Amino acid sequence: MIEPQPVHPLIEEADKKKYEGKHQEAISICERILSTDLDCTEAYEEIGDNYLSMRKYENAEKALQQALRLTPDSPNANYLLGFVYSCTNKWEKSVELLEKADELYPNHPEILRCLGWSMYHFEQRKRGIILLERALFLAPHDPLILNDLGVCHLNEKNFDRASGCFKKTLQIEPNNQKAKECLNAVKFFQREYAKIKKNMQD
Repeated sequence: MIEPQPVHPLIEEADKKKYEGKHQEAISICERILSTDLDCTEAYEEIGDNYLSMRKYENAEKALQQALRLTPDSPNANYLLGFVYSCTNKWEKSVELLEKADELYPNHPEILRCLGWSMYHFEQRKRGIILLERALFLAPHDPLILNDLGVCHLNEKNFDRASGCFKKTLQIEPNNQKAKECLNAVKFFQREYAKIKKNMQD
């Protein structure tokens, strides 16, 4: 979720359960809200967010589509559904929703991170990297942004930049497994490309 927007007192309770990792409990609380108020957008958003954390993308999609039917201009629902589509490689749909979320809630680093990542995979690589750089400017110590940007730079064979991103992640989170693995990949590809270059020169 972009940021907590507790309106209904039970939403606050569900939000707390979500951050404790008790996703099924959070969903049950939201279902209690919906049993008396079927038009509670926040409840559908919370359900979608929890299913997203559980990687149950189909369930998340259904809940978030309902949230958007009720409130088409909800930045949170647009962002979360855009995120679901990025997880299921539906890049075009993801970009469309995340662009709308960005219009509704400009300069939010998490929206920009997801939009940059989806844009990059939607064959708009340069623009995707620019958006990720913008997200990093707004949140310079965010490991998720650093790792995503690092992966894009690695794909583009910008090894020094990629390495810089992963090293910074490890300064912030020394046990970040993804950054460790990606940094090893950078070193491997740097060695391989150096060998190829040397062979071409010989």
